[in-house]
Amino acid sequence: MKMPYGLTVAITFSVLCLSVIGAAAQGAFDLSLLNVFQGVIICPWTNDCALSPIEQQILTDIRLPRIFMALLTGAGLSITGAILQSVTRNPLADPYLFGISSGAALGAVLAMSAFTGAFSGFLAATGLSVVFNVTTGALAGGALSVFLMLTLAGKSAVQVEKLLLSGVAVSFMLSAFTSLVIYYSTPETAATLLFWLMGSFSGSNWADLILPLLAVVLGSGLFFIFSRWLVVMQLGEESAATLGVPVHKLRLGMLLVCSAVTAILVAEVGGIGFVGLMIPHIVRLLVGGQLHRVLLMSLLIGATFMIWVDVLAHSLLQDQVLPVGIVTSALGSLFFFIILKQRQSR
Repeated sequence: MKMPYGLTVAITFSVLCLSVIGAAAQGAFDLSLLNVFQGVIICPWTNDCALSPIEQQILTDIRLPRIFMALLTGAGLSITGAILQSVTRNPLADPYLFGISSGAALGAVLAMSAFTGAFSGFLAATGLSVVFNVTTGALAGGALSVFLMLTLAGKSAVQVEKLLLSGVAVSFMLSAFTSLVIYYSTPETAATLLFWLMGSFSGSNWADLILPLLAVVLGSGLFFIFSRWLVVMQLGEESAATLGVPVHKLRLGMLLVCSAVTAILVAEVGGIGFVGLMIPHIVRLLVGGQLHRVLLMSLLIGATFMIWVDVLAHSLLQDQVLPVGIVTSALGSLFFFIILKQRQSR
């Protein structure tokens, strides 16, 4: 027997809030839960703060920005995964499968290479560095991946299976180009790019949160606005078209919004895979398959999941921080294996 939906949401939101406080207490420099609570709730509004200046700086300038970046990344990737699975009616769809993440990574890598290479002087002299940056590169790469996928699928884009195969082909192709860019980079640039591609929230600050916050909030808002049409699409394309849903325009629009949200997140934190695959499956086990429930719970559980993945990445090795992408890939591959075994046993 499943728990009432409202109670499930309330508990999940409470767990998310507690996760923020609990994760902020974790690290090489120990902070108690009471200190974290005081630092977040009391210290910003009063001069009577129990934390030392160093403790307050560690909490507000290092840990909290990193935690909120993890929160936004988990929420954004999870809800885009849920939307892609709904649009394609395929439970294995996620931003990586469609090549969106690969395209965003290629655009970001090209931008980063330009800023660290000989081209950086030209960008600074012409003022193009304001326009051509990692975020715009990632957005362009994400849009390119959608364009290539739809072009490759051609008239077959109406068939979900062929659209998925086109996405996989585009993903491999763009990943190959990314590897080529890294191969021809200087050793220092190549090392930077490789580490970035593995994903990390380290170094995040409050200013870095602005674009991801806008992307997740606006993208999620659009997803909820069009959720009724998406529900109708799940009945089948012919039925949806009969009921007045512009199926092809809706699918393209959702792909572009998913591309934009994913690209902005990739530009900030690098490549983090499998989140959009895992979380919607877990959510459906908890609250069923109603889309608006899946979307809201994907935001909450995805955010909580990514916060603790980041804690795990900081805790597994002493004096070293694992890239977050390695942890999610390890968990995701195991989850993928479990899904396949369940399907084989049916």
